[in-house]
Amino acid sequence: MSGADNPKAATAGNDGFKARWRGREDTEETGDARRWHHVMRAFDANVDRGVVLIGFPCDEGVKRNGGRIGAAGGPAQLRVALANLPRLDEPALFDAGDACGPGDSLEAAQATLGEAVARVLRQGALPIALGGGHEIAWGTFQGIAGAQKDARLLIVNLDAHFDLREASHANSGTPFRQIHDWRAAHGQPFDYRVLGISRYANTRALFDRAAAFGVRYWLDEALQTEAALADAEAALRAELANFDAVYLTVCLDVLPAAVAPGVSAPGVLGVPLAHVERLIDLVAGSGKLVAADIAEFNPTYDLDGRTARAGARLVARIARGVT
Repeated sequence: MSGADNPKAATAGNDGFKARWRGREDTEETGDARRWHHVMRAFDANVDRGVVLIGFPCDEGVKRNGGRIGAAGGPAQLRVALANLPRLDEPALFDAGDACGPGDSLEAAQATLGEAVARVLRQGALPIALGGGHEIAWGTFQGIAGAQKDARLLIVNLDAHFDLREASHANSGTPFRQIHDWRAAHGQPFDYRVLGISRYANTRALFDRAAAFGVRYWLDEALQTEAALADAEAALRAELANFDAVYLTVCLDVLPAAVAPGVSAPGVLGVPLAHVERLIDLVAGSGKLVAADIAEFNPTYDLDGRTARAGARLVARIARGVT
């Protein structure tokens, strides 16, 4: 019996599960009026399918990077926004709780997230990590590397920033440089694609490093029209065919500030939400998605819950896309 079929799985070994997953009750509605909070179950050793959420309530990397603090509150608020989403075409849904606590160091938190991601992968489910700063990416990658060492991996990042910084201490701006260095040390290629890069948020040093690392990227200004989006989709679709697995990471600052004000560095132009969703659909529907995460949600600066709702919508988009 899987966790989805076991009512006891919702509380077993997962303190606070019921508190995290509660929401609207449409008691007078006829037909199926279930929402995510009705069908969410706790992740356990019996789960061998579906989507598993993992919280990463950490913004130590953002602090080290000189950003606006508050992303540690992201996972809790994303769960609140997800709880009331209608249950439509998602696979079985599970919550593995948070991978770290407020007293953990950044490196320890990332290692713990990696262990959680690897466990979910080994059990046959899809992990979606909820951030937290974009330092989440180094943790998610550690899990992929631990569970799928030999897979040729494509990393797709929807982001205004390369996050390839050099720094004496790892932070929210260094995760993909860390991944590059790890891959190089293990004799593996670094296949990294970024969609939404802002020419006004990345230094020449970062553009030069991206070129040196063989990174392919699309600027935010080049993803504004339908024709430009179609070109990016065609190029990405062709690349997906050449890889065994894909890791999708979404930094919410790729969206316009009016849609996602609650981030460390709000985007001025950004990529339209509908275009971001199209790119997510392409990756999720490829049949090769092995892990995903949502980064940089900062509830402290959110207005009217806009960023929470946008982030929850993208999580659901990923979940529905892999069905």
